[in-house]
Amino acid sequence: MPEPVKKKRFALPREVRIILSVGALVFVFEYLVLPQFASARKSLHLLATVNPVLVGVAVLLEMSAIYCYVELTKQVLYPYAPSRYNLLRVNLAGLAISHVVPGGTAPAGALSYRIFNELGVPKETNAFGLAVQGTGSAVVLNIIFWIALVISIPLRGFNPAYGFAALAGVFLLAAFSGTILLITRGQRHAANWLRWIAVRIPAVNAERISALIAKVADRITMLVNNRRTLWAAFMWAALNWLFDAACLWVFIWSFGHVISPIDLLVAYGLANILAAIPITPSGLGIIEGVLIPTLVGFGVPHSQAILAVLSYRLINFWIPIPVGGISYASLMWRKENGLAPKPEPETGATPAV
Repeated sequence: MPEPVKKKRFALPREVRIILSVGALVFVFEYLVLPQFASARKSLHLLATVNPVLVGVAVLLEMSAIYCYVELTKQVLYPYAPSRYNLLRVNLAGLAISHVVPGGTAPAGALSYRIFNELGVPKETNAFGLAVQGTGSAVVLNIIFWIALVISIPLRGFNPAYGFAALAGVFLLAAFSGTILLITRGQRHAANWLRWIAVRIPAVNAERISALIAKVADRITMLVNNRRTLWAAFMWAALNWLFDAACLWVFIWSFGHVISPIDLLVAYGLANILAAIPITPSGLGIIEGVLIPTLVGFGVPHSQAILAVLSYRLINFWIPIPVGGISYASLMWRKENGLAPKPEPETGATPAV
């Protein structure tokens, strides 16, 4: 009996994808980033008035945000999480990748998955934890944005851009909740449905798909039943966003203007939700292009808004790139010198060292 012919999915050549990605990056940089730098040059005299103490506070707040993300990672990988030092290095390496590659969350996630597997995190815990970390963190951001929006609209009025961001958040939350309910409450139906699809796809093992669903369902059930871990993950995700937003707020203050925290959270949430569209690395150009006019709309002088946002992005976006590169190099050195624990993907993890 002749073997069934495998249908090839259409995919753009790698060179075309690179050209399109670079083209989109150049377009955004040309029309969103460069004009802000041009305006910033006219405002450089304000640098003489900046409060260095507040700049130091802003840097500490950004470092606190990174630490909170480390704690979030520790919670979602419970009980197989590596040491905090290794978690920090992996997160910084992933952060660097996401800041230099368009749509960088995917390769950053793949890098984190590979390194965590090498550090002894079981495969199912690794995959589920990273997925929950990314999606759950986005859900928390949307909740913060909605709360700020509900408080802000009676005071500032409604903007169509707010509605778009809020609607995107509704779809995200619905998809997240629906997936959790489908896998936990309807595990048998989900497994049967995926098995029905899997048997019709060449080279896909239906039994392996069913086993994966069972492991993921067990992992979700364990996390949901462990309310302390669940709430701790929620708290660290919220603190990660709030400390990062506070860093921006303090930078605005350091240039002589104090903005309402609610207005700041609306502008911050709007920019970061729109930046989730994978056009540029970590929203490069999009965040600046949304934050600056939104802050100006909330009463921040244009020159101060530009310098504050660019200073914030220096700490939030640019500095983590070389730091993440160093972190990745240290992880690779550890591996090449045989200091990393061997992975045990099916039964558990070796103790963190």
